[in-house]
Amino acid sequence: MKPEKINARKKVVVIGGGSSGISVVASIRKRVKDIDITVVEPGDCHYYQPAWTLVGGGLFDINKTRRSMHAVLPSGTAWLQDSVVRVEPRQKYIETRQGQKINYDFLIVACGLVLRWDKIEGLEDTLGLNGVTSNYRFDLAEYTWKLVREMKGGQAIFSQPMLPIKCAGAPQKALYLSCDHWRRQGTLNNINVNFCLAGTAVFGIPQFVPPLSEYLQKYRAQVNFNHNLIRIDGENRQAIFAVEINEEEKRELTLPFDMLHVVPPQSAPAFISQSGLADGAGWCDVDKLTLQHKHWPDIFAVGDCCSTPNAKTLAAARKQVVVVAENVAARIHGTPLTAHYDGYGSCPLTVEKGKVVLAEFGYDGKLLPTFPLLDATQPSRLAWWLKAWFLPRFYWAGMLRGVEWFAGSKRP
Repeated sequence: MKPEKINARKKVVVIGGGSSGISVVASIRKRVKDIDITVVEPGDCHYYQPAWTLVGGGLFDINKTRRSMHAVLPSGTAWLQDSVVRVEPRQKYIETRQGQKINYDFLIVACGLVLRWDKIEGLEDTLGLNGVTSNYRFDLAEYTWKLVREMKGGQAIFSQPMLPIKCAGAPQKALYLSCDHWRRQGTLNNINVNFCLAGTAVFGIPQFVPPLSEYLQKYRAQVNFNHNLIRIDGENRQAIFAVEINEEEKRELTLPFDMLHVVPPQSAPAFISQSGLADGAGWCDVDKLTLQHKHWPDIFAVGDCCSTPNAKTLAAARKQVVVVAENVAARIHGTPLTAHYDGYGSCPLTVEKGKVVLAEFGYDGKLLPTFPLLDATQPSRLAWWLKAWFLPRFYWAGMLRGVEWFAGSKRP
């Protein structure tokens, strides 16, 4: 009598079917053939979010930023259309909102972050109305373009909350593309533009501040630091900011608007903290090099939910995906984790139609240009071509299918 064959197939559960989740599945499948992978994702659709700023500037078709989840899911991958409410790392299972418990050998947390519209009083009641919009939502990006197109004069406000947020350059991209349109239409002189930041710098990497400041001056935008949007009166078109005078003194400032582009505060999903996976700020607590959880070696994280001190961008996720795929494969094969993430992130700052400042940098603000011979601090048409034409096509046909151009991991 033959002995019973033991099923050694490992089971990987991926929380999230966004850019990080789908891409990491494709990259793992390149490295481990005999494996079961389940993606837990409640949404029907998958989105290419970096193009929403272009949609808001009238430069991209919103319909080209969305596909069905079935269309992007790698073949042979199970999809559970549900959301995770708890992870039990000791017993190695997840629990879903519908009450299912799914066991895993390895867990990849790729759930992204949460847009906290509720943190700004009155915002949810007026989004998409009364001149209040945001390129951070699929259904509002076209409303942004409508407002920009129709505005001939008045008050325009662009807000930015405290970091971290995903794509920290997006708030000012909305400003640049709006102002560029108004300049081309000859109406910019009739519009008072305010850029209200909760922080104290236009951009976190000093080398890119001068060119961005030049564009802010060119567009006659008033930059207001330490201005945190806390409340909106949509009917009366008033935005109320908490203004920090110094460490001990704050006051409220009310600004009228005809157009208000809002970027909401952002946080990690609650289940990360509730499951004991979080650092002090609520993000999934991973080693910044290997992306392995600091306490649970069979858990990894990738993308915006990570505790890593890098810019939360799609470009960062593209590099992290390869690191996680290689290190999960190493765990499965019982070998050391040798793939390291260097903190790479990229923010293609669209300063006008046809020109982009391609900011690429890693941990500690180190510049990591893909094209070292070019002056990355200056706006270029090559970077515009990458942003508006190449990257959207590469995303659907490449990244989501495990193509890893310029995404190799580092070695210790």
